[in-house]
Amino acid sequence: MKGKGGNAGSRFPLSFWEVAAACTVVLGFVLCLLGVYLTMPASDYSFLKLPRTLEDLQILRDHLETYTIDYTTQVLVGYCVVYIFMQTFMIPGTVFMSLLAGALFGVLKGVALVVFTATAGASSCYFLSKLIGRPLVFSLWPDKLSFFQEQVARRRGGLLNYMLFLRVTPTLPNTFINVASPIVDVPYHIFFLATLIGIIPAAYVTVKAGIALGELQSIGDLYDFNSIATLVSYRNRLYYPCINEQE
Repeated sequence: MKGKGGNAGSRFPLSFWEVAAACTVVLGFVLCLLGVYLTMPASDYSFLKLPRTLEDLQILRDHLETYTIDYTTQVLVGYCVVYIFMQTFMIPGTVFMSLLAGALFGVLKGVALVVFTATAGASSCYFLSKLIGRPLVFSLWPDKLSFFQEQVARRRGGLLNYMLFLRVTPTLPNTFINVASPIVDVPYHIFFLATLIGIIPAAYVTVKAGIALGELQSIGDLYDFNSIATLVSYRNRLYYPCINEQE
């Protein structure tokens, strides 16, 4: 076992065909974005970039508001492709995309959009990881993977509650859950339901904050007392069933 681990660590963890599969997925996203771009009117799109700060996000919101009214379908498709791409390849910054959904589409449409794209992106990451993720996960997070595998094995009888619990707590990062779940044999239907339901509270909090984007001074302002109370209440409903299952 030791020798095998040494060999794995001394070479690139992905084979040529695994890299080719990942590049094919990237190419698919690029072609989708290119299609959206070609159907938009001629204009200066220098403002289009992944937001990294609230200032970037406010600039993007100001420019996209007009386009959203006249080119709703293109903006929606572009938004979905970018969000799903970020989730698929674990690119940080989806919180800014969730804020943007609230700023452009309001609470109800924004929450529906974020839940859809986040679930689709997590699912895309799940299947991509199932295809090529095993060597990467073992090389990047061996200890965290062992912990997750042990917890999943202990809670097979109530795995949905446990996965829901993980989605609303910082026990394990969501990006790690997405990429590691197929490796530890979490069934997709469990993964899908836990993601779809579990991200709703955080999506609501973030989208609602996006409506008052100009009033935010930092990402920490997302979590006021009412927001934290909502998340804690939702977490507690999942926590006690998990504890009972463990006992």
